[in-house]
Amino acid sequence: MMVFKFQSIPYPVFPGGALIGCSAGFLNVPKIKGTHTAMKSGMLAAETAFGVLHEGLAMDKYWEKLCNSWIWEELHRARNYRPAFEYGLLPGLTLSAIEHYITKGRSPWTMKHGKPDHKATNVARLHSPIEYPKPDGVISFDVPTSLYRSNTNHDHDQPVHLRLKDPTIPEQLNWPEYAGPESRYCPARVYEYLPDDSGKMKLQVNAQNCLHCKACDIKDPTQNIEWTVPEGGGGPGYTVM
Repeated sequence: MMVFKFQSIPYPVFPGGALIGCSAGFLNVPKIKGTHTAMKSGMLAAETAFGVLHEGLAMDKYWEKLCNSWIWEELHRARNYRPAFEYGLLPGLTLSAIEHYITKGRSPWTMKHGKPDHKATNVARLHSPIEYPKPDGVISFDVPTSLYRSNTNHDHDQPVHLRLKDPTIPEQLNWPEYAGPESRYCPARVYEYLPDDSGKMKLQVNAQNCLHCKACDIKDPTQNIEWTVPEGGGGPGYTVM
C-alpha cells in the first residue's frame, strides 16, 4: 500500500470490489466538481478488473493506477482548501487565495482538519438559535415538499437500517446538551424529538424518509447512530427534480 497525504481518501480496494468517484472522496473541493474524477476512476477500476479476470492481476493495481494518474495530481493540489477554513472565514479565504494564486497547490505543507467532524459539534449553550425565514414555495421549500420531490421510499416492513447503539443517549445527552442535533443535520426529518405523555422529549426515527446522505453516521456527537445498508431498491429516486 502506498503512503498518501490527502484528507479523507481511504484505501479504495476491498475483497470483490473497489471504491470510485465520490464514494472514495475524489471530489475537487475548490472546483466543486467530481464528475471527471468519477469517470476516470471508473475507467481505471474497469481496466484493473479486466486484468484481474483475464491476466490474473491483483485488484490492488487499481490503487497504483490511481496514484499514477492525473486524479492524484489534481487532488493533491486541492488538498489544502477545505482545511484552511478551520481557522475561520477570512483566514480560510486568505489561505485559499495563497494556494490558488501563489503556490498553485504546490505548497510544501498539508493542512489537517485536526479532529473528526462529529467532535466539531459544540454544546447548544454556546450558541444562539437561528431563526430561518419560512419557505416561500418559489426558491425555498418545506421539508415535506422536498422529500416528495426526492421520490424516496423504503418498504415499511423491512428491517430498520438506522440503529442506535445506545437508545438512551438521545434523551440523556443529545437533547439536553446539544438541543437535539439529529433534527437539524438530517435534511429529510428522519429524526424528530417529540414529547411523550409525561412531556419528556423522545427521539423518533422515521427511517422510511432517509435520503442516504449518511450525515447522521458522520455528524452524531457520540457516534451513536449506525447507518447500515438498507434493502435494495430503497432510497431516493430523483425523477421529478
